[in-house]
Amino acid sequence: MIEVKDLTVRFGGVTPLDHVTVEFAEGTNGLIGPNGAGKTTFFNVLSGFVRPQNGDVTAFGENLLAMAHFRRARWGLRRTFQTEQAIEELTIFDNVLMVLEHSSRDGASSREEQVLNAISFVGLTSSPYARVGTLGAAERRLVEIARAVVGKPRVVLLDEPAAGLPDEETQRMGGVIQKIPQEIGATVILVDHDMSLVSACCAKTAVLDFGKLIAAGDTSEVLRSDQVKRAYLGADAEVAAA
Repeated sequence: MIEVKDLTVRFGGVTPLDHVTVEFAEGTNGLIGPNGAGKTTFFNVLSGFVRPQNGDVTAFGENLLAMAHFRRARWGLRRTFQTEQAIEELTIFDNVLMVLEHSSRDGASSREEQVLNAISFVGLTSSPYARVGTLGAAERRLVEIARAVVGKPRVVLLDEPAAGLPDEETQRMGGVIQKIPQEIGATVILVDHDMSLVSACCAKTAVLDFGKLIAAGDTSEVLRSDQVKRAYLGADAEVAAA
């Protein structure tokens, strides 16, 4: 569904993405690598924050890089960030509505219905009209996911959605992520350092190191790769396989 060919980004003498060619299929795909490997830069290219020096990105047969960043949102590309973007002073409902108003593709139901459906989808138990600033860390992370899935997007980019969460909440987050392709209909690319989360959610995984693609394929095979262990997990690390 998403084809990336020869993608290169340079910032002065730094090359965070170096001729990356990779494909992401339907479902949930992992994108892993050590800090500084180029994962967030990759997301920034797809979402329009960074213009590459070279390369092509095709999503569902359309040239993604030819679209203005605001058109990508309306076309159906969403993302979360490592830092929370929800506005604490606003309610859960208004935070999700704000995204919907600028990026909705689904005109079959009312805005209110779409927002409430997204909130229900992620399993938030607080009132939709509770202020985000009153929520705990795990619920705020779920608000971010609700903002990313409202309005039936085509592509959802999740940048460390479970960062800082305890194991129980990470498992809960994984359950939500696993439902996105089937119930929302979006292709997901998940960046996270928690290999148990990646293994649970992703059938396929790609690995970046120093801006280069060093592995891609079935998640269990990729995480057993000696090259991946050396680059990211440490040569003696034990990896949880799917």
